[in-house]
Amino acid sequence: MRLGAGAEQPHAEDWLVDASDAVGLDTVHDNGMSGKLYFVEMAGPGAALFDFDGDGDLDLFLPQGHRLVPEVDPRDPALPRDRLYRNDLTIRADGSRSLRFTDVSAASGLEAGAAGYGYGAATGDFDGDGLTDLYVTNWGVNRLWRNRGGGRFEDVTERSGTGDPSWSTSASFFDYDRDGRLDLFVANYVDYTYANDRPCYAPSSARDYCGPSSYRAAPDKLYHNRGGGRFEEIRLDPGSSGAGAGLGVVAADFNGDGWIDIYVANDQLENHLWINQQGRGFLNDALLAGAAVDREGKAQASMGVDAADEDGDGDEDLFITHLNTEHNTLYRNQGAGVFEDRSAAAGLAIPSLPLTGFGTRWFDLDADGRLDLFVANGEVRRIPAQLTAGDPLPLRQRPQLYRNRGDGSYEEIGARAGAFFLREDVGRGAAFGDVDNDGDTDIVVTHNGGRARLLLNQAPRAKPHWLGLRLLGGQPERDQLGARAELRWSDGTKLWRRAHSDGSYLSASDPRILVAVEDGVRLESIRVSWPDGSAEQFENFDLDAYAAIRQGSGEKALE
Repeated sequence: MRLGAGAEQPHAEDWLVDASDAVGLDTVHDNGMSGKLYFVEMAGPGAALFDFDGDGDLDLFLPQGHRLVPEVDPRDPALPRDRLYRNDLTIRADGSRSLRFTDVSAASGLEAGAAGYGYGAATGDFDGDGLTDLYVTNWGVNRLWRNRGGGRFEDVTERSGTGDPSWSTSASFFDYDRDGRLDLFVANYVDYTYANDRPCYAPSSARDYCGPSSYRAAPDKLYHNRGGGRFEEIRLDPGSSGAGAGLGVVAADFNGDGWIDIYVANDQLENHLWINQQGRGFLNDALLAGAAVDREGKAQASMGVDAADEDGDGDEDLFITHLNTEHNTLYRNQGAGVFEDRSAAAGLAIPSLPLTGFGTRWFDLDADGRLDLFVANGEVRRIPAQLTAGDPLPLRQRPQLYRNRGDGSYEEIGARAGAFFLREDVGRGAAFGDVDNDGDTDIVVTHNGGRARLLLNQAPRAKPHWLGLRLLGGQPERDQLGARAELRWSDGTKLWRRAHSDGSYLSASDPRILVAVEDGVRLESIRVSWPDGSAEQFENFDLDAYAAIRQGSGEKALE
């Protein structure tokens, strides 16, 4: 996309360019800080990129905090509210683009109905009407917003039974029992209230923010979609409380049995890998699978998470971001859901040690067919030098960008990837998607106590062409979250990608699949494995465009 007036113009290697001013994105996060260092004030927010109005481009939802004093009524209409921006993208006949976001919060109904300290969001069509709905996690009662169409949302929290009052963080819509309806997993953090707030201290004995070990971990929630707009809470495992100080969530079929599993990144506790028992429950297999702790057997302060076939062997790998002095972790899937910590060998360990990571995702930055990594960074304990300098929020760090070398390792290229990567801020959420529909992945990054930023992808393309896929099923049609596409090329190579909106940290992303296409190489077929266990094969796709793959319209795939 050609940048308009007001955007940061790229330098020679400015690959991700901050276009927030140019597109009218001006929301500033209110963390509610009052000087009392309330634990809840420094962990959010996230973001959601989703097409709420069905016009083919990605709109933006931003959860909002508010002033933190016990006397504040979160229903007070004078408090800042969650924001919804409509994407008014225009694509001209010559292919040039004009991108602008319009604040439609009041008209949508979200502004009037929000009554919590906002944290994160999950997106999916839970009622099967063809419109993408929104689940908002809060410190306080979560909210399920049914998309009514016409730009309006309806609060169906009470009727649906999904109003968890815990401190909820990330969430995921996925169909765990193959009944065609999206279920909902909600990660909860710790039992923290004004009443049980306690003072915590840095090693220097100065007051500082608390960590999760100061409070009791809260149990996560799994809501089974019964249909008719109602959910019922299901115990993940009757022998486990499901508590783990959860922050990041991603759902995928990790052991290759055709049933979608759940991975939860827990803060300073062992991570959870909930293996789906063919729709009859879940078993936490993280420790035996090698994905609960690092290679030294230590639980880490896990925050953000993503799953993708990073090494091109057909199964889902894991990447988790952590606290400074710990390294971010790459768990490579060795097959059947058994993982190996390959962080050091991949070059992802040492560069991450000084920083605290949050929002993250694998995406193909430069269209070379390999998955790269973005990490939003920001501290959780006050940085002495910034505190001494008088910074009111001394948690600022620079983000990172890792380019996949193609030999199993990565190089950190943030210092030469754009001006955004030279700035320090309190990075938290990150939502990913093709905001301008030009065939590459853009990023919305949220900052605690700061502005949300839109990074438009301006990276030079290693491969000249691209193909976008939207995997659809049902009547009316809706995104089949969890569907997996195997792309087969004329040179004999294969590529696996999954349609999902979860992962990262507190955020929801574009479920469409994007792949780069090389000159002289033909896409022979796409085999789609649907969430219900069926599989189909599809052929004949136009390049440099988005294509809809509809369940039931292909040929039955052979094993």
